[in-house]
Amino acid sequence: VQFALWFSQALAAHLPAPNAMTLATATPEGRPSARTVLIKGVDARGFVFFTNYDSDKGRELARSPRCSLQFLWLDLHRQVRIEGAASRVDAAVSDDYFAGRPRGSQIGAWASPQSQVLRSREELEARVEAAERQFADVDIVPRPPNWGGYCIEPDYFEFWQGRPSRLHDRLRYVVGPDGHWKRDRLAP
Repeated sequence: VQFALWFSQALAAHLPAPNAMTLATATPEGRPSARTVLIKGVDARGFVFFTNYDSDKGRELARSPRCSLQFLWLDLHRQVRIEGAASRVDAAVSDDYFAGRPRGSQIGAWASPQSQVLRSREELEARVEAAERQFADVDIVPRPPNWGGYCIEPDYFEFWQGRPSRLHDRLRYVVGPDGHWKRDRLAP
């Protein structure tokens, strides 16, 4: 409920990319890995984003679904940290989202071997041209089998509200063994 309130306020403030979130995962060696992705849905179950399952983030989530998210809305002096576990969304959800993407983004999903080494920009452009030819006579580009959504089911939230003299408000919510959320105030 608190996240929904702050997110709606970030949207209403017309901030640039209020749906941008940092997703942090870890490599098998325990090396942290973070990147910005866009939230495409949030509900009682969790936070949804879409990507190539063969990307670095997809492979890291397959090995260890534990991850964290961070939303930063500097103009509002707010930050939200979230921890939880990722799981793939149903294929039908991924299909529906993919069908609504611009055609260029759909072609790009087929053409880009995300996170893999390319010899040159020309190699990527050739892959795009090949995908455009492949789907030239198709009205609806199908979703690639290695592309879809993840839902991060949270078990930890921290809401940070900036205050004068660096005496910020920090509220932490953690799911207890009974499934209920416990709230604590943290020192700034």
